[in-house]
Amino acid sequence: MTILSTEELKKTYGSGETAVHALDGVSINIEKGEFVAIVGTSGSGKSTLLNMLGGLDRPDSGKVFVDGKDIFSLNDEELTIFRRRKIGFIFQNYNLVPSLNVYENIVLPVELDGNIPDKEYINTIISTLGLSEKTENLPNNLSGGQQQRVAIARALASKPAIILADEPTGNLDSKTSQDVLGLLRITSQKFSQTIAMITHNEEIAQLSDRIIRIEDGKIVSKEV
Repeated sequence: MTILSTEELKKTYGSGETAVHALDGVSINIEKGEFVAIVGTSGSGKSTLLNMLGGLDRPDSGKVFVDGKDIFSLNDEELTIFRRRKIGFIFQNYNLVPSLNVYENIVLPVELDGNIPDKEYINTIISTLGLSEKTENLPNNLSGGQQQRVAIARALASKPAIILADEPTGNLDSKTSQDVLGLLRITSQKFSQTIAMITHNEEIAQLSDRIIRIEDGKIVSKEV
């Protein structure tokens, strides 16, 4: 079952001789439960693609379907609600709320949507990610690796259709990066969670089920 797909996505910044074709007809499919790495060098278009997949930016042309919904057929308010319910984000800079403890950060997206967190499910996530002893801690009392694990837990909390991870280990040392990526893969398998991860790191990309390579705004390979 296809969870995310794009059709001929195009995005150009600037005009004339200075125009940059960040995306030039990108079409991809990601299946339910897949852990996909989207790999490219700086300026390849991978971050622009992630922004389109998450509805954070609109393309000049083309479509993005998440869980069967054409997300750019929605107005801005509808898209914000859809994004909160269907798309989990993991950022390089964690983006945790400093005044909330670990548990409060994890359940925040669920509560923002007016729902009551599934405590059993949340506790399973917390246990899987090794955060059981840290639930009362504020983010500034955690290491970088622990903060990124909280960000992973938060992304999982609302049971989204897909999680988008933007260079999730970019601020971590190599040992912590391997630990965090291992946990991300474990949670993907344990919760049948679909994940698309942007990275420039070949070693990290090898932990995925499939690698999609992008160069100069075009998809050049989709290797398993």
